[in-house]
Amino acid sequence: MIARIWKTTSGIIFLALLILGWQYVSDSKIVSPVYLPSPSKAFSALTTEVMQGDLSMRILRTLEHMTFGWLLASLLGIGIGTLIGISRQAREFLGPTLEFFRPLPASALFPVAIAIFGLSENMVYAVIAFGAVWPTLLATVGAYEQLSVRLLEVRQLLRMSTLDFIRKIALPFASPEILAGMRLSLTVALILSVTGEILSSSEGLGHWIMLQARSFRSDTLFAGVMLFGVIGYLSSKVLTLVERRVLKWKLKSR
Repeated sequence: MIARIWKTTSGIIFLALLILGWQYVSDSKIVSPVYLPSPSKAFSALTTEVMQGDLSMRILRTLEHMTFGWLLASLLGIGIGTLIGISRQAREFLGPTLEFFRPLPASALFPVAIAIFGLSENMVYAVIAFGAVWPTLLATVGAYEQLSVRLLEVRQLLRMSTLDFIRKIALPFASPEILAGMRLSLTVALILSVTGEILSSSEGLGHWIMLQARSFRSDTLFAGVMLFGVIGYLSSKVLTLVERRVLKWKLKSR
């Protein structure tokens, strides 16, 4: 309990020191305020935009892009990873193709996605799904590779079908690793949502930040960057809470 309190307190102290350092650099004009506004100005600009502008709607649009793309990537990752983990034939058939696409940076596929889908939201979702699928897929495959011989023997003794084995034994066993991969995928989905919104000029925080940069409004620009950090932090915390609830049975067994 004490260790947890100290961990939380130390994190807050470190964040406060970073903000104080930022404030000092801005006030002393080591970096011109035109390029580096103070935290107070950035926070004030953020409050003003939320209360008076359309920033709230843009936040919801970015959350929509991130969440839908992440869910699509998670379903693909779990599905393909399960298929590869269960079937040796599927592993041999899909393995070379996946190894070819895995090193490709998702940002490099934006021109291809634009050529196929145009500057649309489908283009954004497609690139998010491609970039965010890999952590979940690799985590799923790795988890299935750790299936013990005893679990496979149980399947044979009970004469379970493949679907029953996946649903009742394999997926519960692999769920900790899969959820960890999904948490990493969520971060990738947020990054690609921003990039996709900038390129497609769709309503969202990414396009809004680009407009602020072009208008040389550094206070609102930094406010948007701070907002991305908050979104990433809160989404990770929410997923961690869901993970703890889903894996409560495993925590009790320890």
